[in-house]
Amino acid sequence: MTGMKRTTEKNLMLFSGRAHCELAAEVAELLGTGLVATSARDFANGEIYVRFTESVRGCDAFVMQSHSEPINQWIMEQLIMVDALKRASAKRITVVTPFYGYARQDKKHKGREPISARLIADLFRTAGADRMMAVDLHSGQIQGFFDGPVDHLFALPVLAEYVTRKYDGEQMTVVSPDAGRVRVADQWTDRLGCPLAIIHKRRDPNVGNQVSVQEVIGDVRGRVCLLIDDMIDTAGTITKAAEALTVAGAAGVVCAVTHAVLSGPAVDRLKNSEIAEVIVTNTLPLSDERRFDKLTELSIAPLISRAIREVFEDGSVTSLFDGNA
Repeated sequence: MTGMKRTTEKNLMLFSGRAHCELAAEVAELLGTGLVATSARDFANGEIYVRFTESVRGCDAFVMQSHSEPINQWIMEQLIMVDALKRASAKRITVVTPFYGYARQDKKHKGREPISARLIADLFRTAGADRMMAVDLHSGQIQGFFDGPVDHLFALPVLAEYVTRKYDGEQMTVVSPDAGRVRVADQWTDRLGCPLAIIHKRRDPNVGNQVSVQEVIGDVRGRVCLLIDDMIDTAGTITKAAEALTVAGAAGVVCAVTHAVLSGPAVDRLKNSEIAEVIVTNTLPLSDERRFDKLTELSIAPLISRAIREVFEDGSVTSLFDGNA
């Protein structure tokens, strides 16, 4: 008598925290699947409760949560979701963070500072994550903080496709707002076939986050300048860079940024700036109060859904960017 062999089929299951349900729903629709029904609530003292309402045993789980404001709450919720999946016997758990929290604290600038980006990676690994996926990390070294595979997705193809469609590349110069973004800016110039300029800036250590722009390196006179960056937070850097470009004779300024954090005075600064259009993706949720006429929001969902499909089918995430980034 021969024993019967039990066959199991891989099962993709997509989960979403409460930070950015709209993006998760769009990704689910593109994948042709539904979001797993989840019961999530806050206790009176702020503690978070999460329970999935169907079996997740043996599944390939993808847990989406963008680390938006209130950032600590949403990181904790995602950690709890990962823990719940691990204890419910999910086969593999991939943490999907379109915006990875604490990414700017990726090294020690001064003594006695934390490396919080590493701490976040350690927390997810301890909770039970096998893999991580993020869009435009503040620095590539963060990939090495997680003890496991990290899929680093790039928004450049999404943003560049829009820019190419709307603007004349022959009249454009790509501008890096500081020395740290030059490598990414160089990828933009390859994509658009236009020259590169750099803003040399210096932060005033006595005035918190404020930036003093020093000079424009490169020829921008009479050209439309495309400022690129990974995020706009308070918009101090980007608006001062736009001022410097205008003074240097730029015909116009447009900016393309992946993450629209838009904290504090950001919206007012951008509204009143020299920037004609602010192009962002929807890695972070945007409330109505943070939307304004100059803002163009592009969806990152097609990119994330394709990456999830490649991971699930043991394909190549890198192939999504061959020749693009």
